[in-house]
Amino acid sequence: MASNIAQLQRRLGYAFDDPALLTLALSHRSFAGTNNERLEFLGDAILGQVVTDYLYQQFPDAREGELSRMRSHIVRGESLAEVAKKLELGSDILLGPGEMKSGGQRRDSILGDTVEALLGAVYLDQGIDAAKDRIYDWFKSLFDSALEVQPLKDSKTTLQEWLQQRGKALPDCKLVDTGGEAHSRLFTVSCKIDAVGQEMTATASSRSRAEQMVAEQLLNELEKKGEPNECESHA
Repeated sequence: MASNIAQLQRRLGYAFDDPALLTLALSHRSFAGTNNERLEFLGDAILGQVVTDYLYQQFPDAREGELSRMRSHIVRGESLAEVAKKLELGSDILLGPGEMKSGGQRRDSILGDTVEALLGAVYLDQGIDAAKDRIYDWFKSLFDSALEVQPLKDSKTTLQEWLQQRGKALPDCKLVDTGGEAHSRLFTVSCKIDAVGQEMTATASSRSRAEQMVAEQLLNELEKKGEPNECESHA
């Protein structure tokens, strides 16, 4: 058993200070009364927070819908099971006799839950930085593939394409004010489209940035009006 644990920790790229946490993370509810469900709950929250923070920091111009789709791609059950298979976790999961006979060690849901439980265990063992390191390592290919399937466009381009695809007039945007000191100018832009029917205004340190911000507002309004899939079809 000790040799198996050592081999598993090498595959995980992580050595537990408290091996009991590793055993608990591998214990399915069918195996014992004390199981990994609480660790799974913790790991799920940590994974979501780390992935969300990563995407937010890496893509400052991405809209909420784009960020949400990339996050969903990374944390969905199929992706978690993929990580578990790469780590070869199946044979190490502790299952009850019935679950073992039914092939539980190959079931995606059990594999994915075990990955989350392991993240929770790593967090309790050595803290959030250790958990982040494991996420960045184990999920690297998923981060990469999320970016590949989500080519990002700026908000102004996205809005123009959405309108053009539907034969609608392009945004009526205009510079309505400039202010600030000579070394820190501020530009205020207003913009309106028929599909929203409400003029939006944004102020930024450059006119182009203000135009991007006001386009973002209009896209968000379109999503609120029930156009999310259509607004996101550019990605």
